[in-house]
Amino acid sequence: MSEASGTPPIETLYEGKYLALRREGHWEYAERPNARGAAFIVAVTGAQEIVLVEQYRIPLHARCIELPAGIIGDEAAFVNEGIEAAALRELEEETGFRGARAELLASGPVGAGLASEILHLVRAHDLERVHDGGGVEGEDITVHVVPLAGIGEWLAQQGRSGKWVEPRIYAGLWFVQNAAVRS
Repeated sequence: MSEASGTPPIETLYEGKYLALRREGHWEYAERPNARGAAFIVAVTGAQEIVLVEQYRIPLHARCIELPAGIIGDEAAFVNEGIEAAALRELEEETGFRGARAELLASGPVGAGLASEILHLVRAHDLERVHDGGGVEGEDITVHVVPLAGIGEWLAQQGRSGKWVEPRIYAGLWFVQNAAVRS
């Protein structure tokens, strides 16, 4: 234990290119080296459709329906990039939609007992479709543009078909449905 702070030292159990496993006292947790969090993007078209992505997630061995998202500051070219700029860049890479502006809705831990990562929920505004999306090399992303009017049933159907539905989608939908309340 560090006498000055009263906290145990942080021990690195493993560190790879994208993930580190740390121990602090009796607690072990994951950390993303060289990253400042992750941006999760709530993007709704002018036609009132939410933009979602689907991809195979190796840790789950399953396809997942998710908000478009990306790590902030993990690449040298984007080390000083702000949250909103990272969100707009990731949205365009993954979905082909370019947002004119971004609004930070909320920030908080991804999984406080498992990882040190902070998520930033960002709303992209004034979307324009500029390409088909699909991500960068090595990513196999399917883009879904789903009417808000039927999103609940659509998500339920995705779950019934064996896909995982990421719960952050529901948080994003809450912000979309309650935008007038927050203004």
